[in-house]
Amino acid sequence: MAKKDKNNKVEDEVKQTEENDIEEIVEDINEESEVELLQKQIDQLKNDYARAYADTENLKKRLMAEAEQTRKYRIQSFAKEVLPVIDNLERALQNEVQEADEGFKKGIQMIYDQLIVALKNEGVEEIDCLNKPFDPNTAQAIMQEKKEGVESGLVIEVLQKGYVLKDRILRPAMVKVSE
Repeated sequence: MAKKDKNNKVEDEVKQTEENDIEEIVEDINEESEVELLQKQIDQLKNDYARAYADTENLKKRLMAEAEQTRKYRIQSFAKEVLPVIDNLERALQNEVQEADEGFKKGIQMIYDQLIVALKNEGVEEIDCLNKPFDPNTAQAIMQEKKEGVESGLVIEVLQKGYVLKDRILRPAMVKVSE
């Protein structure tokens, strides 16, 4: 019986050792899978961070570009509203006046000159298209006329001046083009 107890004891120890080994292996596997899981989470978080950072940088660049556009063309709506005033001042200056009204005309000329200088300082320029080939990007052909000694497609008369703000058309010129 002592032998049987001894055998049982040895078997129990072997079983216990096997169970301990199995538990250690399971713990190792669990630790490895937990490490792998944590590594995957770290990789995912790094990826999410990189995307969020890239999105933020792109948003920052887009907002800066929009702000630059806004600064560059901030006077556009005002300039569009002032263009008819310039047209009327030019018409007034074209009229003949009596000698008594010469001072009045000179005052209108001064106002016109100041207004043109102020607009030029902000980047508003007149489109120069007279005696040049017709460009549909900067001018609108209202009329065509045959004219001797002038090649076809040239602007022969500007009916209404056109203006640009830096590189943007505010108003195309209305022109008469040779046939």
